[in-house]
Amino acid sequence: MDKFLNLISEEMKKAFEAAGYQADLGKVTISNRPDLCEYQCNGAMAGAKQYHKAPIMIANEVVEKLQDSAVFADVSAVMPGFLNLNIKEAFLQSYLNEMCQDEKFGLAMPEKPQKIIVDYGGPNVAKPLHVGHLRSAIIGESIKRICRYAGHEVLGDIHLGDWGLQMGLIVTELKKRQPELLYFDATYDGEYPNEAPFTISELEEIYPTASAKSKEDPAYKAEAMEATGKLQSGVRGYRALWQHIMSVSVADLKKNYSALNVDFDLWKGESDVHDLIPAMVEKMKKDGFAHESEGALVVDVKEETDTKEIPPCMILKSDGAALYNTTDLATIVDRMENYRPDSMIYLADKRQDLYFEQVFRCARKTGLVKPETKLLHIGFGTMNGKDGKPFKTREGGVMRLENLIRGINEEMHRKIADNKSMGEEEAKETSEVVALSALKYGDLSNQASKDYIFDIDRFTSFEGDTGPYILYTIVRIKSILNKYKEQGGKIDGIQIREAVNAAEKDLMLQITGFNAMLEAAFEEAAPHRICAYIYDLANAFNHFYHETKILTEEEKEKQAGWIALLMLTKRILETCIDLLGFSAPERM
Repeated sequence: MDKFLNLISEEMKKAFEAAGYQADLGKVTISNRPDLCEYQCNGAMAGAKQYHKAPIMIANEVVEKLQDSAVFADVSAVMPGFLNLNIKEAFLQSYLNEMCQDEKFGLAMPEKPQKIIVDYGGPNVAKPLHVGHLRSAIIGESIKRICRYAGHEVLGDIHLGDWGLQMGLIVTELKKRQPELLYFDATYDGEYPNEAPFTISELEEIYPTASAKSKEDPAYKAEAMEATGKLQSGVRGYRALWQHIMSVSVADLKKNYSALNVDFDLWKGESDVHDLIPAMVEKMKKDGFAHESEGALVVDVKEETDTKEIPPCMILKSDGAALYNTTDLATIVDRMENYRPDSMIYLADKRQDLYFEQVFRCARKTGLVKPETKLLHIGFGTMNGKDGKPFKTREGGVMRLENLIRGINEEMHRKIADNKSMGEEEAKETSEVVALSALKYGDLSNQASKDYIFDIDRFTSFEGDTGPYILYTIVRIKSILNKYKEQGGKIDGIQIREAVNAAEKDLMLQITGFNAMLEAAFEEAAPHRICAYIYDLANAFNHFYHETKILTEEEKEKQAGWIALLMLTKRILETCIDLLGFSAPERM
């Protein structure tokens, strides 16, 4: 099913051609003066110089060719040569009924679906998620859903930080506290306990304690580095402890990500590619890409066309240790061997732009990816407090993500409970659903690269450009549809009819933009486009609702047409919020 704007542009192109002009002058755009017309075409202005003719003369000739158009209700030429266009109600009705019949409302599916990996987690194990993890999770989850909806095969990877010195620090601190544990007995060759010798709360206290000690005590740090080496070389007890750290941490991570309605297909980490690093490094050396520089092993990634300095990509430190660059490159090797993706999308702070530029260039230069493989870093801005600085607790520390979620849940519960229209249990469940919409929409409605202010009062408002406002609109439609059915109205087989008022037509025109919007949201990896679309759609619906007495309409066919329009509006809104990663309650 072609996009609505394409269809009306085709009609205009035929008219330009019939009048003796180039067809591509007939491109139609949404009117920038909706008080005058619905769409416009500026082709006559563009063609004036080419055809040595006054633009108004060209415009008038095109108008003549559209007198019997099945698409336009009226076309007028206005000085100095603009074409103002309004759509025929019958054409609009037909397009929307076709959208109703299509599972994805007319979104064209790709001839050759891509395989895409979205890397959008990045938490370190043994540490609680904090507000800094929020944006990658929310934006990444939405991009994954958008790509899937657009017809592609998508895998979301958490990409855990589960290897390296942090593990050695935890093991060292555990040994100080519980030296009697079997894991530290080099002579023990039996089975290790199934139960971890620590809880998640204890683990979350152990790591910062060990980290602080290592900064103050060189001997402690040396011991931690030795423990890291033992773990990575496969010492049984250390590997068994690491497995406990992983199982306890991953269970807690799953619980916290679940609260955000975020899930991953792959729970892979740096440890999964540790064994791939030696062969990868050796090949880079053998192929002449990697060389020593000040003791470290690097790959030059600067290009002649660069206008700014691009430092080499470091592969190994001077002591032979791997870095984030190394594990990220080895992860690319793993993904290409096991999944063969056409595209890899990375969600990370925009301040890491240079880092990803180096890694991507290195991957291309050394042949880790095919020339056509797309590598994309979506750099996001920071979530700031009302003071404009990165969001922190009242004490000035980094806020745990679960505390942020709890705070917005409590604020939403207070607003819903004040309404006193539902019982405590329903109010609690509803407030969690609405709070998630407030949190996610508050983030996703911003372009990813921009910083934004976390304003709990604005985000939880039921008015304005917010998640709760969108949900309230969906709940209002559900309520109308339920009452219609209670009154004996039938929804099977009903179709959208020609618009009978301006508010209805405006709602219908808003709906037609769905497939063009979704296509752009996929191509640009831009969830904020969905937010902008559904905000306009919700506004158009609410204007129509206030202008139209739907449930008291006596003319049953007209009423049934409106109900069909409401059903389509609801389906599209629900599809869009699912792509953003939240849902709507039955009532609010």
